[in-house]
Amino acid sequence: MGYSERQLQLADILREKALAFGADAVGYASVESLRDGPSEKLFPRMKDHSRDHFAEEITTGLPHGRVFWEEDARTAVIIAIAHPKSRPSMDWWCGEINPPGNRMLLQVTKKLQAFLKEWDPSVSVYQKRYHVERGGIYLKDAAVQAGLGCIGRNNLLVTPEFGPRVRLRAMLISEELPPTGPADFDPCRDCPGYCVQHCPQNAFSEVIYTPEESGQTRLPGRDGHYFRRSCNQEMLRDEAAAETGVMPEVSDKPGEIIKYCRNCEWFCPVGSEREDK
Repeated sequence: MGYSERQLQLADILREKALAFGADAVGYASVESLRDGPSEKLFPRMKDHSRDHFAEEITTGLPHGRVFWEEDARTAVIIAIAHPKSRPSMDWWCGEINPPGNRMLLQVTKKLQAFLKEWDPSVSVYQKRYHVERGGIYLKDAAVQAGLGCIGRNNLLVTPEFGPRVRLRAMLISEELPPTGPADFDPCRDCPGYCVQHCPQNAFSEVIYTPEESGQTRLPGRDGHYFRRSCNQEMLRDEAAAETGVMPEVSDKPGEIIKYCRNCEWFCPVGSEREDK
């Protein structure tokens, strides 16, 4: 479709603002292209819904795994910030307090929302939560559609600049903006799979989902070699190993600090040369 000068101008300005506010990458995806996407289609057929304690906290009124799309939403704005090895605490949890990385993302999208309100008050902005059950969207699917990267063998978004070492957040807006993806990028095609080789729970050791039983070819771990329950066992082990401490970035009070495993990020060579400089 053709885009007006206003839409093209906003796309450029919004990207500039996002980067100025602290984002390391930003992209746009059409909401229409995300509706009933691969993750949303697959979810009801998944063999394992572990860690679905969020099912008891559904706020959308929709079945578990279904995305709530605001009626006038037209574009998903996907924000990424780099999460280098040198800053592991960006994803450390201290109780129920948002980790530093999430706070950084929220600051960027809140500033973008304030900018849009000033630029044109008629533009609706919807901040999307992380969990789909609470009003979020499937961030990795959206990031791929926005051209930020591809889904790697580690079942994570892999970006050209930072590999899988990024944190994501999204907001929807009522303005139609030109999509920035998907991109022709796939570093996993000829990779020996350092990420899956270093999984402490062997979560990629067998085929869990097949195209025949799932009805689609876009599968976890690219070809169905990813079992959530195994991955979640490592998360539970990390939670059990939490130690009491203080995270000055989030609070001056001591709490249980959880340091989740990120081997599938650390051992990916994509983007690592940036961190070596």
